[in-house]
Amino acid sequence: MVKVAGYVRVSTAEQAEEGYSIDAQENIIRQECKLKGNEVVRIYADKGISGKSIKNRLELQQMLKDAEEEKFNEIWVWKTNRLARNQYDLLTIIKKLEKYNVGFKSCSEAFDTSTSAGKLMMNVLSSIGEFERETIVDNVKMGMKQRARTGKWNGGIVLGYKSVLISESETSLKVVPEEAAIVKKIFELYSSGKGLKAISNKLNHEGYKTKRGNMFSTSAIKDILMNPTYVGKIRYNVRENWSEKRRKGINKNPIIVDGEHEAIISMELWNKVQELYKIKSFKPKKAFESNYLLTGLMKCPQCGASMVAGRTKNKLKSGKYRITRYYVCGNWRSKGSAACHSNGIRADYAEKYVLSRIKKVLLNEKILKDIVNNLNKKRHEIIKPLESEIGQLNSNLASMTKKKDRIFDLYTDGIINKEELSERIDKITKDIDDFSERKEKVRRELENNDSGSISYETVRNILSDFSSLLKIAAPEDQKTLLQVIIKKITIKDRKKIDGIELHFDEKIRKYFIKLREGESPGDGGSPSFSVFTICI
Repeated sequence: MVKVAGYVRVSTAEQAEEGYSIDAQENIIRQECKLKGNEVVRIYADKGISGKSIKNRLELQQMLKDAEEEKFNEIWVWKTNRLARNQYDLLTIIKKLEKYNVGFKSCSEAFDTSTSAGKLMMNVLSSIGEFERETIVDNVKMGMKQRARTGKWNGGIVLGYKSVLISESETSLKVVPEEAAIVKKIFELYSSGKGLKAISNKLNHEGYKTKRGNMFSTSAIKDILMNPTYVGKIRYNVRENWSEKRRKGINKNPIIVDGEHEAIISMELWNKVQELYKIKSFKPKKAFESNYLLTGLMKCPQCGASMVAGRTKNKLKSGKYRITRYYVCGNWRSKGSAACHSNGIRADYAEKYVLSRIKKVLLNEKILKDIVNNLNKKRHEIIKPLESEIGQLNSNLASMTKKKDRIFDLYTDGIINKEELSERIDKITKDIDDFSERKEKVRRELENNDSGSISYETVRNILSDFSSLLKIAAPEDQKTLLQVIIKKITIKDRKKIDGIELHFDEKIRKYFIKLREGESPGDGGSPSFSVFTICI
């Protein structure tokens, strides 16, 4: 019997469309497999995820991993565009499946990748699908650009305004007086000489909130001050290919035209603020440069936010300045004392403590053995209940699958009608989805813990590799090494480090090997390398 893995996917926009639902796709795959006499071993489902890229689809990545481990013979989809929406991604996946000797079939498109004709047909259909999708995207972009050029609003959330429907297909901006007062306050405060942090701190202390109900941060204040919407302008296409390029995708020539909406800020005030911002944002070359090794690794003991770089500058009697580096609460740094306190910890102390603690653990055999023994004890305590839960979930899934088959038989025999079939199948499918989702989480957790005990030699060798690399690394490389291996650093209320959590996995070990330019890994003789975390 051919073992089949089904793959189903819906984007957020498609979830409401009939025929696209996860359940509908799964039912088609199961029915087709039943007709062919094949066994569906698992359904992989990516819910609410776009098909534009394959990188962020966890279930797809897991399916490819399972394909490599020969857990099934074929992958079936409802339509090819469920697997990939551009030909390059599709061909990349198919090439991998061919390497693993796994076939690929579509329930609604007549091709079979095990044949030359099937491969040709798949390429043709994929190219047509990609062309259609890109054409739709281009048409939508063109329409939105044209709307922007004529001063029309293309949507979005802006403090001070609300979007109102003026026709079936058009929206416009209407001033919200209460919010507009906040916007005016921000511009007036900045024009009077207040900085971004001072403004966010003041607004947060006075209880003001952003459009989404959050505290004001320095970046939120900056975005408001730089937004020409407030002087009656329409700005569009500021960023291009945001999903791929993120902040690097800034468009130097966005569309900025007079809009149809009412301005909140006068042009005079706007111009004053822009000139002030240019002056304040000019930064002369720093006389003091420093590399903060632990940025983002330490957590604020009060609110849990990441600790970020900070420093104080004090003038001495000699006329010289003394610079003291600190790590301070990121919330306090961005949003002011209404959000949290600085909870600063001296950077020199923190960095020296972390480096010396790793060295001390490495050199003290007893401390390291105690750490490894505690690690293995915890892993054993975690594994037992996980194995028990996996067993129960497998039993539940088998029971639900049989129940589903019986319901299909009732429909085939004419005992229940189509509406009853749909109602019952929907309920069972939801239960199966819930059980499958939980099983996947448990399986991953089990996979990370279930590879036998971690040997003392494994931990000692990787710490030794890490320590050796740290000694010879340049400051910027030291920071990278620490960011790779340290999961988090906890701080006591008295501004002292309480614990350091180190995380290890196969990628980290390979990273160390790569840095050592091909030397043997020395991993204690074990071919498999488990994921584990130790506290020192």
